[in-house]
Amino acid sequence: MKDLGGLMKQAQAMQQKLADAQARLAEMVVEGTSGGGMVTVVLKGSGELAEVKLDESLLAPGEGEVISDLIVAAHADAKRKLDAKQADLMREAAGPLAGMGIPGLKF
Repeated sequence: MKDLGGLMKQAQAMQQKLADAQARLAEMVVEGTSGGGMVTVVLKGSGELAEVKLDESLLAPGEGEVISDLIVAAHADAKRKLDAKQADLMREAAGPLAGMGIPGLKF
């Protein structure tokens, strides 16, 4: 039988790394853009939409549909970036257990 005390210490260390990674995720902020930078959205680590920035040239009459499409595209860009950062952070925290298919550990 392997050293149970050593395994417990490893599990506690990994648990602490995962807790630290979750705290870092909560503080994370990412930006997504579309329309060549005409629309920018800011997402918090939780996925919450924190800010929308619009180029003033989009505020002309008749641009409502374009603005809507650009906001959706910018949000999708930010969400992809956030998901990638979250996955990287969790892989880093899980160390050798990353990719082992352990329930509750998604990467």
